[in-house]
Amino acid sequence: MFGSAMAFGLMAVAIRLATRHVPTQEVAFFRNSFGLLALLPLLLRPGHAPLRTRQLPRYLLRSLIGLASMLCGFWALGHLPLSLAISLSYSTPLFVTIAAVLWLGEKVRIRRWAAVITGFIGVLVIVRPGSHGFEAGTLIALLGAVLSALVAIQIKQLTRVDGADTVVFYTYVFWVPLSLIPALFVWVWPSGIAWLWLAATGVLGTIGQLLWTRALKLGEVSALTPISFTQLPLVVVMGWLLFGETLDHWTVLGASIILAANAYIAHREAVLARRRTTPG
Repeated sequence: MFGSAMAFGLMAVAIRLATRHVPTQEVAFFRNSFGLLALLPLLLRPGHAPLRTRQLPRYLLRSLIGLASMLCGFWALGHLPLSLAISLSYSTPLFVTIAAVLWLGEKVRIRRWAAVITGFIGVLVIVRPGSHGFEAGTLIALLGAVLSALVAIQIKQLTRVDGADTVVFYTYVFWVPLSLIPALFVWVWPSGIAWLWLAATGVLGTIGQLLWTRALKLGEVSALTPISFTQLPLVVVMGWLLFGETLDHWTVLGASIILAANAYIAHREAVLARRRTTPG
């Protein structure tokens, strides 16, 4: 999980560097293209089970929503301070809890609702609507988190039928052509160092996904979730070194509240999962 957090953190830095050379839509296209290229040797190696599915319409919907989330998130990474963009992305699990109730009919009791409310207090601390420190761009970052939560719910549904590798593969297969469409309207041919940053977004994103999936297979979510938050110190340091960004104390306070709420939600979900699987 630590390796996954580092890969995703470095991918965020690469996205920020890439957006200096090409538009956000184009960064998303190359992230998906290079990501698929990095994934193919692993999924199509000899002996690997065939990647078949009967859920193509669902994959199309998942990919459309996921692409919209990606564009929002990439825009935030390119235009907001890195620490701010990453901190707001941590609000996704809060929206996942709400979406699971509305979409999947899951029952959430008072303690998890209290954690969700606490997490949203952290979001308000960061965004500070109505204050002089408010940035309209934070709303785009939050929209990306909402859409990412919907994607998480769809992945839960897809993995009931298909394996994790199949879900990742067909997502990329749809993402590449879908992300090309908006990129064509703002296309700028990359040159020089831009190719390195674009390739890095795809490779690091794929590495992060593979390590994240492996971590969740080996360990419990409640134990692993706090480790994933080590991504934030990494992007804070990189933002300071590469872009001269300073860390806002409101972002630190709000992110701490959100991370504490997420850690508790993950703990409660793990406890309930163990109860469901324990006979008696």
